[in-house]
Amino acid sequence: MARNAEKAMTALARFRQAQLEEGKVKERRPFLASECNELPKAEKWRRQIISEISKKVAQIQNAGLGEFKIRDLNDEINKLLREKGHWEVRIKELGGPDYRRVGPRMLDHEGKEVPGNRGYKYFGAAKDLPGVRELFESEPVPPPRKTRAELMKDIDAEYYGYRDEDDGVLVPLEQEYEKQVIAEAVEKWRAERESRVSAEGVKEPEEEEEEEEHLYTVRDEEQSDDEAGQPMEGEDAQAFFAHVPVPSQKEIEEALVRRKKMELLQKYASESLMAQSEEAKTLLGL
Repeated sequence: MARNAEKAMTALARFRQAQLEEGKVKERRPFLASECNELPKAEKWRRQIISEISKKVAQIQNAGLGEFKIRDLNDEINKLLREKGHWEVRIKELGGPDYRRVGPRMLDHEGKEVPGNRGYKYFGAAKDLPGVRELFESEPVPPPRKTRAELMKDIDAEYYGYRDEDDGVLVPLEQEYEKQVIAEAVEKWRAERESRVSAEGVKEPEEEEEEEEHLYTVRDEEQSDDEAGQPMEGEDAQAFFAHVPVPSQKEIEEALVRRKKMELLQKYASESLMAQSEEAKTLLGL
């Protein structure tokens, strides 16, 4: 027994359908919504467009259609959506309801709002196409930046190293390292001194063993009579001498007497007397 679909495709069924449709002309949907002036027809064309959108949305769920077929279906759905919007505007102009305000949002088969960019929507398998998935991947939220008060909250004296010596560990280590560095510096200095002395060959072996003489130490033969008579404060005390000529006490007194004489002459002697004294000095060759 043939199935109903096969019966419908028989010649008799097609002839019967042609007889029923004889005398009837199928009305096509106007290309422009502004050409329709009847509200019931505008409602009918809107429902027709919604039916076509539903069929195509069901077809685009199949990811096995291929990339090109999926893209074509997605373009056709967006085109029908724009056409539906024109008919909704025309329905409002004819006194019908405002479907843009009261109508439901466009949802996918999972009940989520259809994602899109600048009015273009992606349905079904079109959301997983190459280059489309990256458009809707949400970027990770950057961590919140700390304020200055939060940053300064953990800064104290320990942050600047003022409490590094409180544990009692760092100071002994530094002292030990300081002694080691000093010993190494002394050994290096002695090695350089020995090498320099051996290269010059000036000092005798006995002199090399002696400690280096202090820079400002005054030897016995260099001391003056006045300094030799002064007692030393201690056995280890070191005497100092000036590297520039220092006047003695007698020379200072003579200079003060000459200065006092000049002040008295300038104060009490007249100009004529001063001139005569100068002439006398000149004559005497003083």
